[in-house]
Amino acid sequence: MRLIHAVYEPAGEGPHPTLIAMHGFGANALDLLGLAPYIADGRFMVICPQGPMEVPIGPTRGYAWFPIRMGGPPDREAIEDAGRAATEFLNVALQKYPVDRKKLVILGFSQGGMMAYRLAVRNPSKFAALVGIATMFPPELKDEAREPESLERLPTLVQHGRADDMIEITRARASVETLQSLNMPVTFREYDCGHEITAETLTDLSEFLTTKVLEPVISA
Repeated sequence: MRLIHAVYEPAGEGPHPTLIAMHGFGANALDLLGLAPYIADGRFMVICPQGPMEVPIGPTRGYAWFPIRMGGPPDREAIEDAGRAATEFLNVALQKYPVDRKKLVILGFSQGGMMAYRLAVRNPSKFAALVGIATMFPPELKDEAREPESLERLPTLVQHGRADDMIEITRARASVETLQSLNMPVTFREYDCGHEITAETLTDLSEFLTTKVLEPVISA
C-alpha cells in the first residue's frame, strides 16, 4: 500500500464496522489510533493512514496531507495528489481488511477533516457516515459534490471547540451551513475546548456512530 498506516482490529473474524481516521497536520498514523478502544466500546475497526508529506516539527518530524500556505492560496495540485493517494489507499484497504462496507465511516481531524470531506463529497455512496472534528469544509468542494441523493442520506457529525485557535469556530459554523445547503443531515456539536479531542467529544462521537451506523433506526 502506498501510504503507511496503522490498524486497530476488534476481536472476531469480521467483517467489522470500520472507521477510516485521518490525522491532522504534523501528526502521524498513530495519532488517532489510541482512541479506537474508546470509540463505541471498541466495536469499530480503525484504519489510520499517514499523510504522504513529511514536515519538520521541532527536533522531530510529522506528516501532513498537503502544505499549508500562510496567507496564500492553497496548493491545488498537492491537495489533488493527496486526494488521489487517499482514494487509492481506501480502495486497497477495502480489499485487504475485513471491512463491513455497509458500515464504513470516514473521519478526519483538522487537516485530515478537510481530506475526509473531500473523499465523502466525491464518493458519498461509499460511506455510512462522515465525521469532521476541529476542521473546516473547503468552500470549493461544494461545486464538486456528486451523487446528491447519496449525500442527502449521509449522516454527518461536525465537532468543534469554541476556543480553537487553529481553526476558528466561525469556520466550523460556516461549514455546517454549506453542508446543509447540500441537504446533508448534519449534527453539530460545540465544546468548551480548543483544537483537541476531549472525553466529551468521544462520548458524543460514540453515540452518533452507534445510532447512525451500528444500530440505525430504519423508518418505514
